[in-house]
Amino acid sequence: MTMNESNPFTDWAAQVHALFKTNRIELISFVPDGGHKRLIELCQNDSEMRTVTLTTEEEGVAFAAGAFLGGKRAALLMQSSGVGNCINMLSLPRVCNMPFLALVTMRGEWGEFNPWQVPMGSSSEKVLDACGVLVYRVESIEQVASTMDAAIQFAFSSRQRVAVLLGQKLIGAKNFARGDK
Repeated sequence: MTMNESNPFTDWAAQVHALFKTNRIELISFVPDGGHKRLIELCQNDSEMRTVTLTTEEEGVAFAAGAFLGGKRAALLMQSSGVGNCINMLSLPRVCNMPFLALVTMRGEWGEFNPWQVPMGSSSEKVLDACGVLVYRVESIEQVASTMDAAIQFAFSSRQRVAVLLGQKLIGAKNFARGDK
């Protein structure tokens, strides 16, 4: 199987994409990230989804709020280092009682080579919690579909803020010396 082929039992990105479609999440915003690369490609190639490339993650919080006001469902894809960029903006869905869904690829954990990723990686869960975002964490492929489904249902059925953190052990550690991107 090549990287571009999809096996829903081993490909977490295909599982998430399928859940987005099943749950009518059609607006996907992101700052380019290697951890989300496959999911971004699946969403970009889906004619029923619209993807928006952001310059900073906090724009994705406002984008999700606008989507909700327009009767649409959105998801923000970001890396743990982007969580810190969202702190102030996360007050928008909290104060306005709007659903918010984020999928966060973790850095600064298992096998990390870049010391600059460690502070926010080790703080993301606490920061999100302090901002009123419920955090679900996924460490294995077997947990992806059920956790994402629960997060989607909770966010959009209860107008809650939810972030799913994909642990670095699941997505794999980057190593730019090897040519990872």
